[in-house]
Amino acid sequence: MKLVQTIDALRSELDAVRKEGKKIGFVPTMGALHQGHASLVARSVAENEFTVVSVFLNPTQFNDKTDLQNYPRTLDADCVLMEQVGADLVFAPSVSEMYPEEDKRVFHYPPVDTVMEGAFRPGHFNGVCQIVSKLFEAVQPDRAYFGEKDFQQIAVIKAMVKDLGFAVEIVPCPVIREESGLAMSSRNTLLSEEERKTAAHIYKVLSQSKQFAANHSLKDTQKYVVDSINSVVGLEVQYYAIVDGDTLQNVESWSDSDFIVGCITVYCGAAPIRLIDHIKYKG
Repeated sequence: MKLVQTIDALRSELDAVRKEGKKIGFVPTMGALHQGHASLVARSVAENEFTVVSVFLNPTQFNDKTDLQNYPRTLDADCVLMEQVGADLVFAPSVSEMYPEEDKRVFHYPPVDTVMEGAFRPGHFNGVCQIVSKLFEAVQPDRAYFGEKDFQQIAVIKAMVKDLGFAVEIVPCPVIREESGLAMSSRNTLLSEEERKTAAHIYKVLSQSKQFAANHSLKDTQKYVVDSINSVVGLEVQYYAIVDGDTLQNVESWSDSDFIVGCITVYCGAAPIRLIDHIKYKG
């Protein structure tokens, strides 16, 4: 496995790969990699002849400077894990390499980028689109793999791909969970052992809500989830939206759509750490 840190070096490596007619799979990450990332890479390795993983902590998608400062950075360990799962190349550029000058492009894809994370983290998805578009231009992959934990992000990236005309297939991959049910996230490393146990209640309640929903209205189910999670000491729901899985717009009843997803963001612990998850009710 090779590690490159400049776009020129990346393109030089990939030009040679393309000349051999190989398909290129791509997994963009912000580092602090875990088994969730490893599952994306393993799928890319299975479906392509060459797999690129980017490790870049993108400053433009953080609207909270403290969150950016606290985000774990573990490049050496990341490279070890990526080699173990079969990645061919890791691209780990500097901020100045990706942003030699300020990126003033504005991406806006209503309605999918204006709700939930888009409403609570102004500028977040614009930053995501800035960096993912730059990475797609540099890598020019045939397929790109994203975890469904970031459910809304996938919808936004699909809209951007259509808008900019990228010839890349976006491949959503299932959430990988810890034994407790907690969705794997780089931010989990910022939780204490006790906080990790507390955070496991998020998915426990979401799972229980599927049974609750069978005999209750959508609004009652939403209230059940929020109240149940807020009753756990150390957890506080920022939002819980039950939406159409394609448009990400709120639905009022279970009959409004054939694809219904509950998307949640919860603050956990003293710091606190912001955790996201979702549950599929229909579809």
